[in-house]
Amino acid sequence: MSFFPFLNHNTNINKKGENMNKVVIVGAAGRMGGRLIANIMADERFELSGALEHPSCPKLGIDAGLNAGCGAANVTITADLDEALKGADTVIIFSTGSAIDMVRAAVEKGVAVVLGTTALPAEERAAIAELGKKGRIVFASNMSVGVNLLCKLAAEAAKILGLDYDVEIVEMHHNQKKDAPSGTAVTLAETVAAELGLDYEKDTRHGRQGVVGARTKKEIGMHSLRGGDVVGDHTVIFAAEGERIELTHKASSRDTFVHGALRAAEYLASAPNGLYDMRDVLGFK
Repeated sequence: MSFFPFLNHNTNINKKGENMNKVVIVGAAGRMGGRLIANIMADERFELSGALEHPSCPKLGIDAGLNAGCGAANVTITADLDEALKGADTVIIFSTGSAIDMVRAAVEKGVAVVLGTTALPAEERAAIAELGKKGRIVFASNMSVGVNLLCKLAAEAAKILGLDYDVEIVEMHHNQKKDAPSGTAVTLAETVAAELGLDYEKDTRHGRQGVVGARTKKEIGMHSLRGGDVVGDHTVIFAAEGERIELTHKASSRDTFVHGALRAAEYLASAPNGLYDMRDVLGFK
């Protein structure tokens, strides 16, 4: 089976020990993949065992560590998913596009899955939930510890403030991001909507243009900005007569998502089968 360029070598040049979590990275040639590889190679708890990319990726056959700028890993970027998963403990998926075939293959082989892919259609999300009954999956729109704290705080604020406060969500990302709004912004809106008794799909207003009339109480405003190299900014605004509360998280490095993903991988090492999110990993539930 060949999906994304991926690789499997259980003889990482940087031998660290026998009980390390052997990790496969999907999207290994991308910016996030490179940071995952660099952090894994520097961490005593993990070993890079595979590097997967799209079959048309020009980096196929290149050492994943050298491509990431952190020294030879003795792991080649490949497109063979089945070969890549051999001997792996965990696969981390941040690549864009469909991920369900990779998740299914990993679960069938007993490999834990950390899934950070956003903008998945509803049918794939439902399929992933079903796969969580057979395997170990952490599925989250954002792996950052800070963002997940922001989500918790936004829920608490919505619960306390109620519909007396207008809610607006603003997110900004780099100019190469393909989906809008961001998966994190959607999660924030869904969380706030649940606390306010609203429906995300029906009650979210994506931007405003023209004569749209006065803002109603039962709506959540959603606004997406794109520009430069912004890693990820998210703000939840609660506005009322005489005051405004703003909860903001700004990511200045992709490593913040990497650290969360590795915490998720470590969590799954001892977790029973199930579908989890970062609130489980961080003990927020």
